[in-house]
Amino acid sequence: MKLLLVEDESRLVDSLSHLLKRNGYVVDAALDGQTGIDMACTGVYDIIILDRMLPYQDGLSVLKEFRSLGHDTPVLFLTAKDSPDDRAEGLNAGADDYLIKPFFSVELLARLQALSRRRGKELTENVLVADDLVLNPMRCQVVKSGEIIQLTLKESQLLELLIRNYDRVVTKEQIIQKVWGYYSEAEFTTVNLYIHYLRKKLNITNLKTVWGVGYSLYGKPRAASAAN
Repeated sequence: MKLLLVEDESRLVDSLSHLLKRNGYVVDAALDGQTGIDMACTGVYDIIILDRMLPYQDGLSVLKEFRSLGHDTPVLFLTAKDSPDDRAEGLNAGADDYLIKPFFSVELLARLQALSRRRGKELTENVLVADDLVLNPMRCQVVKSGEIIQLTLKESQLLELLIRNYDRVVTKEQIIQKVWGYYSEAEFTTVNLYIHYLRKKLNITNLKTVWGVGYSLYGKPRAASAAN
């Protein structure tokens, strides 16, 4: 799973990043609140670890803005503000969990695993349907005309982004940020290549190229229940 760590103590960022990567997580970091909200809103993260006392924009306002924009990514507050009122304020603002500094690494990992299980269940239930394509993002699988087609993770994330933005143009910059990450070195040619992969694998005829801008999947999507 991909995590965003928003924390201004660089030594803690280094030690936490090492711990999390060693336990199988992919980690990006932001050292201030403004950068944190910009990165969080790319939508590429499964869990966000957020400090409350941050430069430029404090963690509580970051969380409130993030939730006001409609994002439901689980957020774990990791902070030294430990009064009952502080905890209640954080949870009421939309945090999913609240862990006090200093903390034990084993407890942080356990809390992240609990959030991961919850997130995984939510993603499994959110099967997306567009025309003759049925996408299960959790399994990276598409069902088309009764055939199960396995996608790579990036192909699945790209298709999910296009379906969720049906009849809207998704720019190449947006695709890179949301699929490859905020600090990715991926280029427009990479996006073009993965669009080619999707067209070839799925024989998509309604994936439009908007020259000089990006791509649009057009048609009429509909909701679906979880696939077996």
